[in-house]
Amino acid sequence: MCSQRAWRTWLALHHRDDRGDVPGWVMITVMTAGLVAMITGVASEQLRSMLEAALSSVTK
Repeated sequence: MCSQRAWRTWLALHHRDDRGDVPGWVMITVMTAGLVAMITGVASEQLRSMLEAALSSVTK
């Protein structure tokens, strides 16, 4: 009887659901990838010129 109670107490203290919010993280990842793709498609030339200007200012 006592060992059964101890086992139940141990299970209650150590049993956790560590799965988290998987669908939420998948949605955030997909939306972030979509935003990066859209920004890259729209502003790739501006981003490239900004990067080149920044790198050339560092190397001078």
